[in-house]
Amino acid sequence: MLGLIQRALYPLPTAPRFTLPTPEDYVDLLDDGRDFAPAAVLIGIVEREPGNPVIVLTRRTDLLSKHPGQVALPGGRVDVSDVDEVAAALREAQEEIGLHPSHVRPLGFIDPIRTFTGFRVVPVVALIDAAHESRPCADEVAEVFEVPLSYVLDPRSVRKVEADFQGRVRHYWQYDFAGQRIWGATASMLVNLRDRIAALRG
Repeated sequence: MLGLIQRALYPLPTAPRFTLPTPEDYVDLLDDGRDFAPAAVLIGIVEREPGNPVIVLTRRTDLLSKHPGQVALPGGRVDVSDVDEVAAALREAQEEIGLHPSHVRPLGFIDPIRTFTGFRVVPVVALIDAAHESRPCADEVAEVFEVPLSYVLDPRSVRKVEADFQGRVRHYWQYDFAGQRIWGATASMLVNLRDRIAALRG
């Protein structure tokens, strides 16, 4: 599986410069001429049991100004001190869940996306050492949990949801796992990983 995942990614060290096209029902929110702040997230894969890799996710605290209470991948804005998006994702993961960089092996990138909250997000896919034990930052992370990669890659696990938002109907991806609602940008990135791997499988 590791070899398949690696072949599905854009290679290190340079992240893709393009961004995924805007879905039709989000054009009014995203294609408004503004600048999007650079951000990066870590899609961290850990194999605690042989043959059963999982992806590490967080649930944000209800006190955050951006996406309070939502499920997210560790990550955030790229700071001027960050060498690149990989460095930003690793720094944010260390701050949010106590993931030491020595426990991480970056593999590559999937397609960057934009969010209506004003970020251009580069997802960094990486392997996490099974020795890692998450220590969530109480100010930002309410919970850390893991989702089987097999669940994420199964097309039956995700559905398109319709909702009214800012005056029109929007559609977004949603996974429902063990009481967790994984939706929006986070779900879109997981679906993108799924689709890139599926394209290689044929």
